[in-house]
Amino acid sequence: MSLIRETEELFNQQLSAWDQAGSNYKALEGVVAKEVDVDGFPFKVQFNPARIVSSAAKVDTKSIQERKCFLCEANRPSVQRGVEYVFEEQGDNPYTILVNPFPIFPRHLTIPLLTHTDQLIKGRIGPMLDLARKLQGFTLFYNGPKCGASAPDHFHFQAGNRGFLPLESHQDCLNRDLLYKIGNTSLYMATKAINGLFVLEADSMPQAEELFGLIYSLLEIREGESEPMMNILCWHNEGVWSIALFIRCKHRPSHYFEEGDRNILISPASVDLGGVFITPLEKDFNKMTGSEIREILAEVCISFEETFALASKIKNRLAK
Repeated sequence: MSLIRETEELFNQQLSAWDQAGSNYKALEGVVAKEVDVDGFPFKVQFNPARIVSSAAKVDTKSIQERKCFLCEANRPSVQRGVEYVFEEQGDNPYTILVNPFPIFPRHLTIPLLTHTDQLIKGRIGPMLDLARKLQGFTLFYNGPKCGASAPDHFHFQAGNRGFLPLESHQDCLNRDLLYKIGNTSLYMATKAINGLFVLEADSMPQAEELFGLIYSLLEIREGESEPMMNILCWHNEGVWSIALFIRCKHRPSHYFEEGDRNILISPASVDLGGVFITPLEKDFNKMTGSEIREILAEVCISFEETFALASKIKNRLAK
């Protein structure tokens, strides 16, 4: 049986047997959303109360050490089931495809490694590409340890229905600059609306891995971090992989820590940067406009000036 077929059967079983998951997916039918323009790009803002678990998650070292890891098999709810996935090149370290009980998407997956391993993407872009190909109809995403991940101590991907995120179909609104093209492999940089965004397209997994590795090698590892701060979206359509790489400089925006009317409880991750800002509080949903989104993007991702500087480094390296 194909992996996508096994995953669909898992969804049907879990939503029937797991009351919490079933209720939360049913609640998605009543989720309210609105469209907000940011420099010509159509962001969406979603009011989703169940996501308070993720948005307000404590991810400091002390809090992580004091709680049980909810992605480890021994600590999952007894009703939670999974589908095993093995990346052939790393076959000794399988993943488990799970239904995410706090969904953003109509179909929302969490895909942790079986072993308890830190959230670091280096050496794991291959499984992400392979999963994007095998889970047709899904977009894979990765949140760095201080870029929206609520479990920075246990490596995992997530996935949701393809077509849900505006970035998948509205890249023309970003005024992309082509930085590199050889054959069917291309690299673009967004010059409008979303700062710090690079998009890689390739029909070859080895070429996609190689180009990602080159970009990764040029990124700054900030003091106190274990890897460059980043979020990644990845999907596979008609034989071509698309990888959207958001280069970060900050975990949470100043709005998160403000008091009174300036406070907005939002901890941006891949889904937000891909065009759907998730607000677990109604007050934040009501107040969110293009101005707030623009301020948040400017704070958490590298600036357009830094984006152009990084693009120059990438082009110089590729020219060698």
